[in-house]
Amino acid sequence: MKILAPFQKKKTATVASEIFGVSRRDFIKASGLLTGGLLLGVSFFSCDDKGKKVATVAPNVYLSIGSDGKVTIIAHRSEMGQGIRTSLPLIVADELGADWSKVEILQAEGDEKKYGNQNTDGSFSVRMFYKPMREAGAIARLLLIRAAAKEWQVGVEECDTQKGQVVHSPSGKKKSFGELVEIAQSLPLPKVSEVRLKDKKQLTMVGKETPIIDLHNIVTGKAVFGIDAEVEGMKIAVIKRCPVVGGTVKSFDDSKARNVPGVLKVVVIKGAGLPATLKKPLSGVAVIAENTWAAIKARDLLEVEWDLGPNADYDSARQIEELRQEMAKEGTIRRQRGDFKAAKAGAKKVIDHTYVAPYLAHATIEPPCALAVVKNGSCEIWACTQNPQGARDAVAEEIGIPVEKVKMNVTLLGGGFGRKSKPDFILEATILAKESGYPVKVQWTREDDIRHDYYHALSVQRIVATIDSQNKLSGWSHHIANPSISATDDMKVVQPSDGELMLGASDFPYDVPAISLETHDAKAHLRIGWLRSVRNIPQVFAIATMMDEVAEARGMDPIANALELLGEDRHITFDQELVKTTYPNYGENIADYPWDTGRMKRVIERVAKESGWGRSLPKGSALGFAAHKSFLTYVACVVEVQVDANQNISIPNVYYAVDCGLPVNVDRIKSQFEGGAQFSASLALKSTISVMQGQVEQSNFDGYQIVRMPESPKEIHVYIMESDAKPTGVGEPPVPPFTPALCNAIYAATGKRIHTLPIDLKA
Repeated sequence: MKILAPFQKKKTATVASEIFGVSRRDFIKASGLLTGGLLLGVSFFSCDDKGKKVATVAPNVYLSIGSDGKVTIIAHRSEMGQGIRTSLPLIVADELGADWSKVEILQAEGDEKKYGNQNTDGSFSVRMFYKPMREAGAIARLLLIRAAAKEWQVGVEECDTQKGQVVHSPSGKKKSFGELVEIAQSLPLPKVSEVRLKDKKQLTMVGKETPIIDLHNIVTGKAVFGIDAEVEGMKIAVIKRCPVVGGTVKSFDDSKARNVPGVLKVVVIKGAGLPATLKKPLSGVAVIAENTWAAIKARDLLEVEWDLGPNADYDSARQIEELRQEMAKEGTIRRQRGDFKAAKAGAKKVIDHTYVAPYLAHATIEPPCALAVVKNGSCEIWACTQNPQGARDAVAEEIGIPVEKVKMNVTLLGGGFGRKSKPDFILEATILAKESGYPVKVQWTREDDIRHDYYHALSVQRIVATIDSQNKLSGWSHHIANPSISATDDMKVVQPSDGELMLGASDFPYDVPAISLETHDAKAHLRIGWLRSVRNIPQVFAIATMMDEVAEARGMDPIANALELLGEDRHITFDQELVKTTYPNYGENIADYPWDTGRMKRVIERVAKESGWGRSLPKGSALGFAAHKSFLTYVACVVEVQVDANQNISIPNVYYAVDCGLPVNVDRIKSQFEGGAQFSASLALKSTISVMQGQVEQSNFDGYQIVRMPESPKEIHVYIMESDAKPTGVGEPPVPPFTPALCNAIYAATGKRIHTLPIDLKA
């Protein structure tokens, strides 16, 4: 079975939109609002290469303009801090000419028939929907302008919209949207071909800094996250899960647990067994109680005998050592250019290093939680989910009801990072609600979260770089072994997928005569999933750290080395060198989103300028550099470090230069990069998951650490390139270049090379 990660799935050859009138009844069903005025539906659909529509659904986005002038937009993506509930409606509102203070955003429930693709993963929301959202706003704008022009008996071309009004420039006449909705409803809807999108200079919010709409509610505690969801009669459940993936319950004694006041029921959850799958819960015993304290206290008193299964003797340290030895062997060729063996034989210098990265947990500040009500053949869920439709399908399958009988309410997410795209915690709540007859909220504790995650897989990589007699980088051999995400669903999978290799390895962009990419078998013994920026994390750590060593071996400045090796400004394709596959390009046509060396060079030059690259620093301080393109966005990063006499590391400054195409919401782009630097600092300096006898050894933030304030980067400078290119992803691109830039800075400051994560200078 081949599992495609969200970033690997083909989107569509083209995404276009239709806008059409919506009945008041349909809008009430979608939004729950009793409203009048102008009601429009926006349907996104895919086209083939010839522009022919191949799929359509009901409206993905609903737009209402009331007689009071208020604009209501239903947002169909999940909000986890990335600002998508703001950015997508902002695109519509800016093109419409709405007054942002009178725009209300409602969260869509999970429903594929109503809203199309809602999976909020892979940094593709803005890039997928930017143009259709603009077209939707433009059509609504033209409809309102035609309504005003009809009433004023003036030319349509003489009118425009500004801050929720239609304005007739020659006369100065103005009418609010609310005053025009009655006329607008009676007019035929314009077609996409009839509208002209605003010039970039006319946009007042796109490309500017707009705070997220949820900001006030978040900082005042009014925002509703998954953990905040409540219904009348709700009970709390916690689960004692098998400590080894694939294990099952042999027997249990719940007599002590049942004596805890408030305990209502103890239920066995069968779980998926093996394969663990990406959409099933683990085996365990659940306690349902009146409150969280009683549930946790009773769980602690459960006596469970486990059949730990075939993973009971798994040792992650042993697997890493086995994979180290495997790196010396020939692997499966996945990309080949030229003759690496000949390059090595003729080399003046050979650099050979093995890079190791551990398992990682998501450790979202809000652990997984979900509330389920099952009654009368239907189910209603409240959950912090990134993939409401996938969860809805899984729930329907699990309890054997039609998917139309499942309502999936999407709350705010207190962090996601890919963890909450899996529905296991939602299924747990559903199973327990059906079994008990109560509304049940399943609450994961921090210990549950760390011990039972879908982990980012460990990685062992060996890179051999060769320098020829002309001081050129003549050869690059990259060996990779890591358990694949696909193995979570199919245990026979032991090699990385093309989509996983695409994340930094198979798309190695440098102009080197001989390139070889080889992969090796690595079995999965835990549940493996995607984490923010996925395999880019270890692969770019290895590649960009080795690039720094190449620069040193050549006697070159690291930035000059990178610029030279990128070669002439050109568009790169990798297909001719890849073995039996084509380059996935994050699911997009490479003609629309080419690998452009010129754009990469420009972000490198920008970060060098802004960071003061080459400036003199005190002893123990240094700058380090790395650059990488991920999720179609070009990023260059410079990290400044200080290392004291006790080998303590501090990070005074981080500098990013970013080319993400047309920047939609500058506030969110900067926030994503600021948060990305902090996230990456944790992964580089602190975070590690280890496994002994099949069981994760860490259980909370004492073992699985994230950076505290004294250790975190102090100032993070984000420089966004001006661009008219198509928007690209910004949630994940901050992560990959940070760690190697940090490692390279540490080497420049101390002379110590980092080949194993997390960084430990005291070891």
